Amino acid sequence: MTMTIQEFQQHIKDKYGARDAERGTPATYMWFIEEVGELASALQDIDHKNKEEEFADVFAWLCTLANINGVNLSKALQDKYFKDGGPKGFK
Repeated sequence: MTMTIQEFQQHIKDKYGARDAERGTPATYMWFIEEVGELASALQDIDHKNKEEEFADVFAWLCTLANINGVNLSKALQDKYFKDGGPKGFK
């Protein structure tokens, strides 16, 4: 299965948006940082599956932070890293 960043960010919003909005940015940021710490630990290990899971968790919490702060990650990436035009179909 392939999905765009925008599709995944919307999936997170659809599934967790109400709960995430209630939690707010400060508490959500703390969850994000906890996941970054777990990723840091996983990067020091040889368990590749755990690394994949921790990368996924960090990305999901990043999407949550973006959602509750009204940031479209696809647009932000496009604007920041592809000012002269991005890859075809980038969304």
